[in-house]
Amino acid sequence: MSGSRIEQFKEILALDPNDEVVHYGLGEEYLRAGMFEEAVQEFETVIRLKPDYTAAYRELGKALEKGRRIEEAKEAYRKGIEVGSWTGDLQTKKEMEVFLKRLGKG
Repeated sequence: MSGSRIEQFKEILALDPNDEVVHYGLGEEYLRAGMFEEAVQEFETVIRLKPDYTAAYRELGKALEKGRRIEEAKEAYRKGIEVGSWTGDLQTKKEMEVFLKRLGKG
């Protein structure tokens, strides 16, 4: 099922490759499918297209963490916390603070 959803997101992106919401959705599907490197690439694209998309930092951190790239995950969470502070996305900011604490701020 996940494979077909991935293909659907790719088809939509073919129509508008700069749609950050579709990239986010594709990243989520890659994450669910255990395709962590692909997920990282999608969330990085979201952030490039919309640098204040706080949830993309959270999901990037998760993908990096699952891909065992812990220091990079910590940095994604730190940056996301900063973005969440100035965008007012306090719920997502709080989630990333918890994730970062769990990893050990280091």
